[in-house]
Amino acid sequence: MSFEDIISLITGQLGDVIISEDENATPKAVEISAKELVNTMNFLFENDQLYFDMLSCITGLDNGPEDGSMEVIYNLYSIPFDHHLMVKVKLDRNAPKIDTVSHIWQTGDWLEREVFDMYGIEFTNHPDLRRILLPNDWIGHPLKKDYKEQDTYHGITVLHEDSLNKEKES
Repeated sequence: MSFEDIISLITGQLGDVIISEDENATPKAVEISAKELVNTMNFLFENDQLYFDMLSCITGLDNGPEDGSMEVIYNLYSIPFDHHLMVKVKLDRNAPKIDTVSHIWQTGDWLEREVFDMYGIEFTNHPDLRRILLPNDWIGHPLKKDYKEQDTYHGITVLHEDSLNKEKES
């Protein structure tokens, strides 16, 4: 099935939910709004011609304070049909929230926790949204572009690039 066929199925069933298409992305991508996410993802999973049965990856992206937006990028794969699709959602950087898809794909549980931990994007209705890579009392989200590394954690010096350069100079 071609990318155009996938787009045709989506728009035929859900209407004008696609904001933009990117045929140069790998896999080819569609952008949808946050409010259309769960309905669209349910369709992509449940449609018997698409059957995107695998959520391979969820990636967060911080476009920076100047842009004022963040993105959540989902990579979907259909094992029986060998379809690939990327779904992108752009969020307001000041209130980055989006509904969970963990009830559709169980892998979403841990993947959303990782994006939350690293970017601070909240997944509404997630069954257990808490840090997964960093301690619960860690301050900030390290992959946000304006993240400031803490100097100490529980009295232990946190090594970061500046402190490592100072050690080399001395």
